[in-house]
Amino acid sequence: MLMAAAGIAGAANLAAGPMAGHRDARSTLIWLQADGTATARLEYWEDGDDRRRRATEPVRLAAATDFVAQFAIGDLAPGTTYRYRVLLDGREARVAQPLSFRTEALWMWQKHSSSAAQGHAPRDFRVAFGSCAYVNDPPFDRASRPSGPYGGGYAIFDSIARSKPDMMLWLGDNIYLRDADVGSPAGIAQRYRHDRALPELQALLRTGNHYAIWDDHDFGPNDANASYTYKADSLEVFRRYWPNGAGGMPGVPGIFRVVSHYDVDFFLLDGRFNRDADAAQGLAGKSMLGAAQLRWLKNALLASTASFRIIVAGNQMLKPVPPRVEGWSNFPDERREFLDWLADNRVPGVLFLSGDRHHTVLSRLSRENAYPLHDFTCSPLTAGVHGPLRGEDMGAAEQGTLVAKRNFCILDVSGAWADRTLTLRSLDAEGGELWRRDLSVRELRYPQ
Repeated sequence: MLMAAAGIAGAANLAAGPMAGHRDARSTLIWLQADGTATARLEYWEDGDDRRRRATEPVRLAAATDFVAQFAIGDLAPGTTYRYRVLLDGREARVAQPLSFRTEALWMWQKHSSSAAQGHAPRDFRVAFGSCAYVNDPPFDRASRPSGPYGGGYAIFDSIARSKPDMMLWLGDNIYLRDADVGSPAGIAQRYRHDRALPELQALLRTGNHYAIWDDHDFGPNDANASYTYKADSLEVFRRYWPNGAGGMPGVPGIFRVVSHYDVDFFLLDGRFNRDADAAQGLAGKSMLGAAQLRWLKNALLASTASFRIIVAGNQMLKPVPPRVEGWSNFPDERREFLDWLADNRVPGVLFLSGDRHHTVLSRLSRENAYPLHDFTCSPLTAGVHGPLRGEDMGAAEQGTLVAKRNFCILDVSGAWADRTLTLRSLDAEGGELWRRDLSVRELRYPQ
């Protein structure tokens, strides 16, 4: 899938990407990885005007950082598509598809204009998402099942790319750190290098803008919490491989941040760095998010003027989970206090996205004198499939939304300002639709 320039022995080539990460109206981040030492730079130009090319400053790719580079490209025009190419030691790195990125349009200015007031629709857009992406790597793999290896079905990544999402959200367990990986920073980085180079992944990496959160398997050991010895190193490697832009706050490490895409705000949560153990009993102030992140989330929700406020978490946030499963219901005081706060402050437009469970389901939490909350759990991409556990409380599950097979999910945002709609969909590995539900902005408001 990656085609090197011929005839130059020993020259470095692309190993993965390139991939567009965080963007705003005037800038974007582009990530790439080579297979050896090289000097990399990008040339870019407005679509349709390749005579006015600009170039980034060169970046030296080194083994100490896995031959990875992130290019921060600024001084761009809002709402504009740019084409670009990658140069390694002055040679163009040939890839199997055209490379482009788009800056954010100035929608918040337009929202209050007279044309918006007349009901003209903002741009419709699509977000793809999923969790639990396992890439086989003998001899480090989990035991094979009767149906075959634990991981597989990598063609799902091409199916996601063909759906042409504007944004791809990775909801955690985006890699699976093995026991051999979690004992050193070098082991963590090795797992990222192995999985990111998967040939079937590359077309998706070059499609849309990518953002990620983590869960236990890409943070540390199984069910890892704040006690993980190498959590600071894990954070460093995560930031190396995911061009999310800023994360955490001064004095509060983590990956949490807000991402705005047109009239939707995504609140990316960090459920690991400051997490107490799910199984802890009698621990005062037991928390999954930590007090500082929870305070940040409340303030960020109140600061938002978006049509939809989508809270993105690694674990299920609304439905009760069985005792041996991780989820926010294992932190009942923190969960209850936040949901009460949400109602007291009448925050509109809230939807949760989550992963982890190796099956997909849309859960609904009814509330007195308030609109119902929904948690759209999407899993797995390429890992093994596990249905709900025997005896698990599935009373909150929307009928017909349980999917016990590899799948990915879509949010389509459409409509005029006053009548924006979220269309929620689950699709199988080939891109066939399994179910859909619509939620309008009117349904996610408090009664007057």
